[in-house]
Amino acid sequence: MAFDDLRAELALRGNSVNTEKIYVYHNKKFLESVKKDPGSVVEQDIKKYLTKLLRAGQSISSVALTRSALLFYYNEILQKGFAAIKTPKIKRKLPVILTKEEVKRLFSVVKHEKSLLLLKLLYASGLRISEAIHLQVEDLEMEEKIGWVRSGKGGKDRMVILSAAVVKLLRAFLRRQKIKNGYIFLGRNGPMTSRNAQKMIAGAAKRAGITKRVTPHTLRHSFATHLREAGSDLRVIQELLGHASIQTTEIYTHVSAEEKKRVVSPADLLE
Repeated sequence: MAFDDLRAELALRGNSVNTEKIYVYHNKKFLESVKKDPGSVVEQDIKKYLTKLLRAGQSISSVALTRSALLFYYNEILQKGFAAIKTPKIKRKLPVILTKEEVKRLFSVVKHEKSLLLLKLLYASGLRISEAIHLQVEDLEMEEKIGWVRSGKGGKDRMVILSAAVVKLLRAFLRRQKIKNGYIFLGRNGPMTSRNAQKMIAGAAKRAGITKRVTPHTLRHSFATHLREAGSDLRVIQELLGHASIQTTEIYTHVSAEEKKRVVSPADLLE
């Protein structure tokens, strides 16, 4: 089954090709399991399938994604009206955050110009790694110290900030590499891959003696947390990160270690 109707509806609603692939995949796996025609599927079939996935050890977040994919198809496309299907709530884990000193140590061990530029850009702007490696010269307004993410998550354009130090590095890098337009972070066949960026950052963290698990997203989390600690408004951080909901950004009100350190214990106030 091709699920052309599912693909078309997702595309019309502005979802990415990757979302289309994921939703089609989960719907195909479901039908392979229940061995039914989509028109004869009932609510109980989906409940049994999701229970089977949970008992097989799949994570709550993975099962929740499967549920979303199935309900979108059966409710939005086939108009089944399945409403009473719930999965366990996803436990929200606090993100890994680097201290400012750890960020400095991370930068200090990277000597390769392009790698250092990418690291500093991720921390200075809060870009997702996919957004950073697809950044093009035409997306930069270096005089204004800003850049633009074109058709980012949710298909939206958004403005991101650049630090003065990153602008200086960018100008020098583009000049030396003679890059006048197109992608900034080039690999062998187009933009650098996310996998190579992840390996580079993990290796740098190891050399810097950082025991935390450091990924490109760790720098994005650190960007947001350090902005919050400096007093930036949560709504501004939401816009810079490209979060659709303020609830997603609110996690950074819970992870600010510096703010917690400034709290005086009531025991000290007795002295």
